[in-house]
Amino acid sequence: MNCTGARPLVHAYADGELDLVRSLEVEEHLKTCARCAAEKQSVLNLRSALESGGLSHRAPRALRQKVREMAGDAREKERATTPPWLWQWLWQWLTAAVAAMAVVAIFLHPGGTSNNDLVANELVSNHVRSLMVNHITDVVSSDQHTVKPWLNGKLDFAPDVKDFATEGFPLAGGRLDYLNGRTVAALVYRRGQHYINVFVWPAAGGAGKAISETISGYNIVNRDIGGLHYSLVSDLNTTELGQLADLLVK
Repeated sequence: MNCTGARPLVHAYADGELDLVRSLEVEEHLKTCARCAAEKQSVLNLRSALESGGLSHRAPRALRQKVREMAGDAREKERATTPPWLWQWLWQWLTAAVAAMAVVAIFLHPGGTSNNDLVANELVSNHVRSLMVNHITDVVSSDQHTVKPWLNGKLDFAPDVKDFATEGFPLAGGRLDYLNGRTVAALVYRRGQHYINVFVWPAAGGAGKAISETISGYNIVNRDIGGLHYSLVSDLNTTELGQLADLLVK
């Protein structure tokens, strides 16, 4: 990444708003570019100044109480007028958040777990994070001839990209992700309301492996073929995930 690409991202990097891959790219650039590093420090200095006591004032107690009362009234009104399906969606989102926290806990306490287990946990974590931060795709397209060139220009391998809309698995796009210490491709498919992340990277060896597992309610189906490893992650059932995996490796 050069200055042209990094400078527009410095503010977001300083505020922790970038996804993992972009954050790592900017971080590497800042190590060698004094100008961009100085701009990042300027952002941090400005934030510190704005947070200083001289520029902030505590509201009077009466005003704080009034705001709390207004917020409480607004919450009750919102709860009364919000359709039940939205509350169901919010609970599903919270469930996903709890699952993500569980995955983080596993990473913080990995005692005795194998490298395969750690990768599986990281797969689920990356899948959940992509849904929670609304960063499911970097390139949004159902056209494989758009997604494939976009990925090929950013990876040291060439993942095969196909659209399976006629089989019920339309291509939604793709993005870069970071897994097990390397940049990988993430192809995104849909099955009804379910998103499926297909993580692809060069296989360590072997072919035709078909391994399935479940972590925190998310299913993982793995395949190795043609020198590439495919890991499919979703809350979709393993039977349908296996169907997509079979299509991918034909």
